[in-house]
Amino acid sequence: MSIKNMFSTRTGSSPMLRPSILENSQNQTLDISERMSVAGAINKSLIMGALLLITAAIAWMMPNMIFLWVGMIGGLVCVIASAFRPQWSGWLAPTYALLEGLFVGTISWYYASLYNGIVFHASSLTIALFFLMLFLFKTGIIKVNQTFRSIIIGATAAIAVVYLITLILSFFSIQVPFIHGNGFFGIGFSLLVVGIAAFNLMLDFDFFEKGEEAGLAKHYEWYAAMGLWVTLIWLYIEMLRLLSKISSRD
Repeated sequence: MSIKNMFSTRTGSSPMLRPSILENSQNQTLDISERMSVAGAINKSLIMGALLLITAAIAWMMPNMIFLWVGMIGGLVCVIASAFRPQWSGWLAPTYALLEGLFVGTISWYYASLYNGIVFHASSLTIALFFLMLFLFKTGIIKVNQTFRSIIIGATAAIAVVYLITLILSFFSIQVPFIHGNGFFGIGFSLLVVGIAAFNLMLDFDFFEKGEEAGLAKHYEWYAAMGLWVTLIWLYIEMLRLLSKISSRD
């Protein structure tokens, strides 16, 4: 299994930001100082971003496959643990950021060694998509209702299934060139995945607001921040894959 195909398994929206959390919060009666706020979740997201950049820089300067595996597996464990124990998010979220920084730094170094300037372009496009989705969300041009949520979650699940099947096939030396190749179908597939990942950001933004409205406990600020970074990292990786396919056609 190639490194590029292995990276493709890192997909999917955050399993943490599920509606049942908001529904179960209705029985809570917390003081305002103990409740989640949008501002608090944003601050936690910025802290996680800083932590991620620190370890990503270390992995970039000292690339090692150990960093990649530790970051990939460790980050996944943190997400799963937080999904089952949101109250642990206060330490799981920062740990996730540090571990994912190792993964992101390593994968960025790998793609940079193959394609000049790809990391800058992927980062710029990821940031641009983030602010575009935020603008569409805040202006109400696209509303996150139940229909929108169901479509995005369903599409994300379908992509995850496709990637899982290709991963299993790769263990038997069976490749799926149409998806991972640089032909029109492969590029089109990556464009679709990038689009789905971008729309998942709107689900994250919606959770920030709905969590505050529902009066979730304070630790859900870390929980929401982790969910946002799960999506951002997925979007960045898919952007790297898309640009690498386009670059390899030259």
